[in-house]
Amino acid sequence: MNVWLPIVFAILGYLVGSISSARLVARLARSDEKLADGTKLSLEGSDATLTLETVSATSVSVRLGSSYGFLTYVLDMLKIVVPMVLVRHFFPGEPYYLIVATAGVVGHVWPVFHGFKGGRGLSAIYGALLVIDWPGLFVTSILGMIFGLFVVRSVAVAYMAGPWFIMPWVWFRTHDPAILAWAIVANIVFTISAIPELRQWMKIRKEDKWNDPAEVIQLSGMGRGILKMAKKLGIVKVPKESPPPPAGEDVE
Repeated sequence: MNVWLPIVFAILGYLVGSISSARLVARLARSDEKLADGTKLSLEGSDATLTLETVSATSVSVRLGSSYGFLTYVLDMLKIVVPMVLVRHFFPGEPYYLIVATAGVVGHVWPVFHGFKGGRGLSAIYGALLVIDWPGLFVTSILGMIFGLFVVRSVAVAYMAGPWFIMPWVWFRTHDPAILAWAIVANIVFTISAIPELRQWMKIRKEDKWNDPAEVIQLSGMGRGILKMAKKLGIVKVPKESPPPPAGEDVE
């Protein structure tokens, strides 16, 4: 193994990961939204709010709409997928593509071009997983959501659990120590980056201001789709509206 190549690919992955898709999409939308100022989320069924201190697909979705949020998510994945595929193609049998993936996650979270303020790393991690083992993208994200939503019933766990499942999944699928090492490092970076939101969630939970764990999945586009399906299946109960009063009767 050439000792310089890992360094070169680490720098390459970090610089490409530092490209902020959220900022590019906001510029494309000709929006004057200042994403770096933080994004406030109103938690349904509560007067509590959660401030996302990120510039990410989620903040774009909240501020500019789900279409732009989805575009940002796809671009964030592609900036990891494309260099990984190229490096793996030209250097088959070498773990250089995993170095690109790891550095890309770091660059996404702490981008050198934007004052080290980026996203939390989910889209970058899942982009890498798409190259490493594409079924895992769907399996681990859904398992994480179900585990947090219906088993543990914890806001924090529902947010964090998807990447957790990547570690046992890639080991089960590949038995490759290098891939497992990538998954572990990616989870460490993701956990560190999520500390600001985790602190807010713990405070909200402690103050008992948000008791419906189902609402956590609305923090992502995929989550909103799962919530709709869960409501149709009767897993999440939808409050029934009171029938309108008969015509001619006054309502006190």
